[in-house]
Amino acid sequence: MGQAAALAEMLRDHCSLYNGALQERRDAYRHTSKTSIKYGQQSAQLKEIRAFDPERQGRWSFSSQQSTLRRLDKAFQAFFRRVKAGDKPGYPRFRGAMWFDTVDFPKDGDGCRWNSTPHDPVTRVRLQGVGHVKVNQHRPVVGKVKTVSVKREGKRWYVILTAEQTQPEPLLATGSVVGIDMGIANFLADSNGEFVPNPRHGRKAAAQLDAAQQALARFPRVRRDKRTANHRRAVQRVADLHRKVRRQRLDHAHKTACDLVRQHDFIAHEDLKIRNMIKAPAPKPDPEQPSSFLPNGAAAKAGLNHSMSDAGWGVFLTILHAKAESAGREVIAVDPRNTSRTCPECGHVSAGNRPTQETFHCQSCGHSAHADTVGALNVLRAGLVRRDAHPA
Repeated sequence: MGQAAALAEMLRDHCSLYNGALQERRDAYRHTSKTSIKYGQQSAQLKEIRAFDPERQGRWSFSSQQSTLRRLDKAFQAFFRRVKAGDKPGYPRFRGAMWFDTVDFPKDGDGCRWNSTPHDPVTRVRLQGVGHVKVNQHRPVVGKVKTVSVKREGKRWYVILTAEQTQPEPLLATGSVVGIDMGIANFLADSNGEFVPNPRHGRKAAAQLDAAQQALARFPRVRRDKRTANHRRAVQRVADLHRKVRRQRLDHAHKTACDLVRQHDFIAHEDLKIRNMIKAPAPKPDPEQPSSFLPNGAAAKAGLNHSMSDAGWGVFLTILHAKAESAGREVIAVDPRNTSRTCPECGHVSAGNRPTQETFHCQSCGHSAHADTVGALNVLRAGLVRRDAHPA
């Protein structure tokens, strides 16, 4: 309990540093002729901040505090990049105590040391201001540890490591190429006619999650330090269910990506803009009745958006690219337009080629197949064209 309290204080003080640096940037821009403050200027003030407040800021690692300031600087860089691109900017916001869950140590040995007692059979990490913390390793660390991060999830604490390793040996060539079509009825279909079922982890846990959230809603909204034991247990129950679903989704993505990378040398997939796909439809004002709106299918779209989010396409594609790179495989994303409406036999393109969600029937040549398999075939062909046009 003492170490958990110390770790919580470390997060709280780094959160305070983050918010203070954000406030300084806001004030400088508003009141000093739109002056922008950079990371270098705020990092140079750390020595004075630590001397002024030794109890809260002086006890923690200098390098970890620099990482917190770099995190803020990256948030501003992303903000200006979105402004320049014409996207929704999303100005960096202040972080609440429960929304700041990670502290980064950019170098092992500077404010932290992984496995600092090598002769002890128990693995430990030493953190400045906290001490030696016992770690339950789920697998051995391979390579030289470079960075260490401490993360809180509910009541659990995790140590995240990055290690420098030698370049892994690529997998042996299989001579196989494949295209995949992401979906909701099936998680994916490949160009060989095989399907990976959609596990729908979120939908399976929906009843339990609804009950847990209803139980939590019965408690009045109070400050965290004023919550009763039953209130805290209700909060923890909701967090545990969300964590379980997230881990199930992640496990399924890892296993599916691993199977694809082992079996195929070349993988083509649709270049999905998931953020755009899950946007809510714009409201339709009624021209005949002011302050009224026409039906826009928002309820049906909300259900579709929930299903797409539950599938976890973005997480899967990120994992697929990472595994393919380490295994020496090639992955290419292609334009998804009309992939499920184009006949793979004659090339005829028409919305009528897909009379139902699962059925493809070409109006020109009569070719029939599963619509997702047709989409995967067209994705593979487009990927091979891209590969041949831009050889590695």
